[in-house]
Amino acid sequence: MKIRIKPMAIKQALIAMSVSIALAGCAGNSTNNSTGNQVAAEKMTQLAESKKIQELTENYFNESMAFNPIYSTFVGETKYNDQFDEPLTEAVFAKRLAFEKKYLASVNTIDSSKLSGQDLLSYEVFKRDLEVGIREFGLPEHLMPISQFGGVHSYFAMLGSGSSAQPFNTAQDYRNFMKRSVGFSAYMDSVITTMQEGIKKGVVHPKPIIEKLIPQLSAHVVDDVSKSVFYGPVAALEDNENISEDEKAKLKSEYIAVIKQVIIPAYAKVAKFVAGEYLQNGRDTVGLSALPNGKKWYEYRIETNTTLPLTAEEIHEFGKQEVARILSEMIKVKETVGFEGDLPAFFEFLRTDDQFYFDSKQGIIDGYTEVKEKINERLPLLFEVFPKADYVVKPVEAYREASEAGASYMPPAPDGSRPGIFYINTRDLKGQPKFSLETLSIHEAAPGHHFQIAIQQEVESLPKFRKFGGYTVFAEGWALYAESLGKELGLFTDPYMWYGRLSDEQLRAMRLVVDTGLHAFGWTREEAIAYMLANSSMAKSDVVAEVERYISIGGQALAYKIGQRHIRMLRNKASAALGDKFDVRKFHTQVLIDGALPMPILEAKIDRWIESQKS
Repeated sequence: MKIRIKPMAIKQALIAMSVSIALAGCAGNSTNNSTGNQVAAEKMTQLAESKKIQELTENYFNESMAFNPIYSTFVGETKYNDQFDEPLTEAVFAKRLAFEKKYLASVNTIDSSKLSGQDLLSYEVFKRDLEVGIREFGLPEHLMPISQFGGVHSYFAMLGSGSSAQPFNTAQDYRNFMKRSVGFSAYMDSVITTMQEGIKKGVVHPKPIIEKLIPQLSAHVVDDVSKSVFYGPVAALEDNENISEDEKAKLKSEYIAVIKQVIIPAYAKVAKFVAGEYLQNGRDTVGLSALPNGKKWYEYRIETNTTLPLTAEEIHEFGKQEVARILSEMIKVKETVGFEGDLPAFFEFLRTDDQFYFDSKQGIIDGYTEVKEKINERLPLLFEVFPKADYVVKPVEAYREASEAGASYMPPAPDGSRPGIFYINTRDLKGQPKFSLETLSIHEAAPGHHFQIAIQQEVESLPKFRKFGGYTVFAEGWALYAESLGKELGLFTDPYMWYGRLSDEQLRAMRLVVDTGLHAFGWTREEAIAYMLANSSMAKSDVVAEVERYISIGGQALAYKIGQRHIRMLRNKASAALGDKFDVRKFHTQVLIDGALPMPILEAKIDRWIESQKS
């Protein structure tokens, strides 16, 4: 899939122009000569601008890795595997802001009218991202650096477990992580300092969020080092054939010392602070609007998570309309299966009847593994491009299952050394109903997140900043749109499986109402929980986890339905414009093949594709 103009293509274009100029000269016509020179000059200008955007984005990506060594490891860049992100200080923020502004000034020197294809997309995406990112520096996002739904405390544990992106193949790999651990400890000290600043400025997490954060931190404070998740690489040493026995003994001793003397104390210090001083100063309100400059802050979250000019009011109203529509579809399912009670009674039946739930954690994993094969057989009906990487189904690790979502996806290693991972949270058997098997698998794996992210990583000529970048509205919008393809794939033939699809979409519709309710309209945590219980068959434990997620990362939950709606709108537009020429497989290729894009840029790209298909 050759997408971007490569150096060889540039060379060929230059040769072609040289031939064109020579032929024009032989003709001896001054007018033709002049015209030929003008065309050649124009092409040279286009090539120059093309080279500028390619070099600029490549340099930006490479330079940004020094600012983001953890991210660097996750995308397969190994240069910074022994480093951790710099501590949170004003000097670091100022340096990063200057970095972003430097590149914005550079991209503004490029004449975008001379760009086309991948170069135009890169210019549009790069310029927009810089402008939006720079505005974030005016908001106090950094004052709440960790939460129960994410932060370095979670990412570091994933790396240190030996089951994620951090390599543990050689002795140097082990020493890299030991050195990185020292950087982690320094960063965690800055987390405390920054959160103390947040207390002074009144920018703190709500108390329910803080209470969920405490066990995530204290889980890593253990007396028996062999019980630590960070002991995983030590246990793996025994089977490592790349390291000599003498070196293994030395590494084991040094590594255990780092766990005891660096990693555990870092977690213990932050856990103590969060459970004490921070919890005491936690707030009773839950929405961003209750914080200083909170209305503007939430508007920014809406923009970054949807990439569209939407207001909280219109999103809230769209959500309520969708909730009502989906409820009417659920009533039809109730009637189809012959349930005689009302809809709330049907919800209770679905929540509690044993026939809808697995009797073991392994049963859940086996169920999703079987569905994987069923779905894979049908994908050629709607797709012509497939990821090379496979994915596996795994349970969420015990140390993070208490506060993780019901399911999630981790992309494959960029070098193909590790497949994608479809994580299922098996902590609560009633949180994983059998009727969600098909729709959840579609969303998190194929053709949802796995297709979108793996294909994006595998397009060789895609600039790195796009290959490893993303937009929530694109990723989650695509995954929810993928769910809507179930019937076209021959799935959802069982009415309960169709109910599972409706239940999943209802969750995303309720998110629009609840997220805006919490952060723009003053809803309480309890009001949000009551609303979701009244409009779905979700288990209360799942509802509580969802609501606390929306409180913690306001705006993120808006991306799903908004993205799905926009992609569906683009498909309908293309189908109406092309008629018999419309091929849904080619449309899906166009959506996926250039990686994640902001919705307005995706729309402009699809409009150009529609025009090209007409001719």
